[in-house]
Amino acid sequence: MKVTHNPNPAQVKQRFQRLHELLINPIADLLPKNPDDRVTFIPQSSLFLVPFAALQDKQGKYLIEKHTILTAPSIQVLDLTHKQRQKVSGNQALVMGNPIMPSVPPKIGEAPQQLQNLPGAETEAKQIAQLLNTKAITGKDATKAAFIQKLPQARFIHLATHGLLDDFKGLGVPGAVALAPDGKDNGLLTGNEILDLTINAELVVLSACDTAQGKLTGDGVIGLSRALISVGAPSVIVTLWSIPDSPSALLMEEFYRQLQKNPDKAQALRQAMLVTMKQHPHPSAWAAFTLIGEAE
Repeated sequence: MKVTHNPNPAQVKQRFQRLHELLINPIADLLPKNPDDRVTFIPQSSLFLVPFAALQDKQGKYLIEKHTILTAPSIQVLDLTHKQRQKVSGNQALVMGNPIMPSVPPKIGEAPQQLQNLPGAETEAKQIAQLLNTKAITGKDATKAAFIQKLPQARFIHLATHGLLDDFKGLGVPGAVALAPDGKDNGLLTGNEILDLTINAELVVLSACDTAQGKLTGDGVIGLSRALISVGAPSVIVTLWSIPDSPSALLMEEFYRQLQKNPDKAQALRQAMLVTMKQHPHPSAWAAFTLIGEAE
């Protein structure tokens, strides 16, 4: 299921209620009563695109109001992320937002067009960098070279930019993060290129458009999140659809504030959603973020 930027609110809620009926009602008696206890979903295939936080029961309660939620592509990946969490060695924050955008063909065979500028993502990056005691890298400085140079020391990586879904070079790993072109490359950090990197970070956040979506397979979504986990990231937060700037920035700032008080990322994300929900009640504004991998 994909919720577009301007969804019909009534229709979306109806779908979320139906999904709750199908996916949650049959296991409701097995779920913990304490909202702080974690529930990890291992969705199969296209179910990876379900925003579990927004599923709504008959009383109108969202699942995130009752449970702390995270996801994993498989039991094996959970085992992998658990081991990777023990090896985290980065101690700095790497925050990038609104690079000078690369040009991408809208469809295969068409002329490349520059991706849309994201001023809201720049503001978000600057505010989060302040919370993490670092300086946001934006505009022409937010290149692939700058990212790769700072990567080994990074403990927290936050990228506020466009995420792209296609397998650009036909290499079998879909997805790319838009960074600034610098003359040596086109600015697209592809899923395949990520597989050549080593990540020592505790958390990678892709606060971007559609970054969680990749080629659907029976083992979950192959894409940027899987590539990041494959090279060392124990926890990845991605978005299932594009969120308007204001709620996105509010939710992400609140997430990092919560994380400074409590190292549990799943609880921090839950609290950030609950805070954002008060100002932006519709789930299209807060339910897109999903945590994959480790909570702590």
